[in-house]
Amino acid sequence: MEEIKVHAKHSKAERYEQLIPQLKALLMGEKNVVANLSNISAALKQSMNFFWVGFYLVEGAELVLGPFQGPVACTRIQFGKGVCGTAAESKKSIIVPNVDEFPGHIACSAESKSEIVLPLLNSNNELILVLDIDSNELNSFDQSDEAYLTELLEVLKLHQNW
Repeated sequence: MEEIKVHAKHSKAERYEQLIPQLKALLMGEKNVVANLSNISAALKQSMNFFWVGFYLVEGAELVLGPFQGPVACTRIQFGKGVCGTAAESKKSIIVPNVDEFPGHIACSAESKSEIVLPLLNSNNELILVLDIDSNELNSFDQSDEAYLTELLEVLKLHQNW
């Protein structure tokens, strides 16, 4: 697969619309979960210019750091703790315009200002992982991010044996 190409001058929606088909093609040729999560993290960070992008995988009653791009991150997060743990426990996406206003926010990096976390559930409605994306700017995420990232997670779900 060639490198992922997304035009930086386009709108956020246009960049997602360019990126998602390329990631679909990339995932179709590979079944290894680490490889796929790594490439998704790298492509999202580079194409969308996010501060931090990564996955936390379920291990018992906590999340364990998986493939990511960005500064060093928290290794383990208990369900119900911080944004990721809250999304894991509720099995619902969370958009945080200002992380300093989220009760119990876990500050892995002081540079993180806003965040979106999306859970991925298997066909039995069991949590597999969460996708965590941070921005170093306030109010970076909205429902359009949630919609496009949900679409991407559904593509991932179809290409992995969970």
